[in-house]
Amino acid sequence: MPSALTDLCRYPIVQAPMAGGASGPQLAAAVADAGGLGFLAAGYKTADGMYNEIKQLRRLTGGPFGVNLFMPQPALADPSAVEVYRHQLAGEAAWYETPLGDPDSSGDDGYEAKVAILLEDPVPAVSFTFGCPTRDTLDAFAKAGTYTIVTVTSAEEAQAAQWAGADAVCVQGVEAGGHQSTHRDDPQADHTGIGLLSLVTQVRETVQIPIVATGGLMRGSQIAALLAAGADAAQLGTAFLICPESGAHLLHKQALTNPLFVRTELTRAFSGRPARGLVNRFVREHGPYAPAAYPQIHYLTTGLRQAAAKAGDAQGMALWAGQGHRMARELPVGELIELLIDELEAARAALSMRSPR
Repeated sequence: MPSALTDLCRYPIVQAPMAGGASGPQLAAAVADAGGLGFLAAGYKTADGMYNEIKQLRRLTGGPFGVNLFMPQPALADPSAVEVYRHQLAGEAAWYETPLGDPDSSGDDGYEAKVAILLEDPVPAVSFTFGCPTRDTLDAFAKAGTYTIVTVTSAEEAQAAQWAGADAVCVQGVEAGGHQSTHRDDPQADHTGIGLLSLVTQVRETVQIPIVATGGLMRGSQIAALLAAGADAAQLGTAFLICPESGAHLLHKQALTNPLFVRTELTRAFSGRPARGLVNRFVREHGPYAPAAYPQIHYLTTGLRQAAAKAGDAQGMALWAGQGHRMARELPVGELIELLIDELEAARAALSMRSPR
């Protein structure tokens, strides 16, 4: 089992755990085989579903990999606000001919059962989203030989993760695609996120543990800049989303480079939590009215999103994407990582030549 971040991957490249089907065994295995750190996304899966994917991944690769867990969420949602949003989505349900989901399906995502499995049959790395585990939990993973990474969006969250005993932090800038991994979902803080380069610098001056930087990264030159700023590795999500090994829906992959989708936006429309995605009809029509209610809104809209995908309608899907989505390159994972490393080394060489002697 790893004792340091550098034991997990040959290159300083981590594949982001993208819940919803994109980050499955095939993608994680391809990243591990190419010298990066692949991640399985356990979010929205049952504990048994997670374990079956771990077994499948182990059959595909002998390299190190990680599993990402969602932290249980406090019951803060206003039921009346959720009900108002349900009524607003009635037209969508009629259009797609599918019922709205049960907003009270699950608040803890099977967290305790997943932790128990990962402690009984350890994997090389486990990362956490939407909060920080207790010291007892992190100590248990350390005893099992598992490297732990807590996703953070501020220097304060990074400091709390270090105090709790995390081995590393994944520093997420506002440019990142998918959900913002704030430890406390505060509607008053919407649209106030910090850019990745500034955030990495702040965190580097606050904690002593390793930093994985993530948020809109698509080129090796960006990785070089973050390593120079104090990061130890870079995590990429959208860059891998379009790869053939990704489990993302074909419409999602096509939308990333489709000129029809010109920008991304942080929205609560699909899940009740701020998440960055391509701006489509659903985001424009419902984003301004979606309440702060995660995961209730996620479960409420699950059927709608699935029906839109089945109908071939990208305008009703959650098209998560980072700000650099238009730079996505449709390459197999191995070729993409090789190209990223070439770009990283070229950027380092160029910087060295410019440096005063």
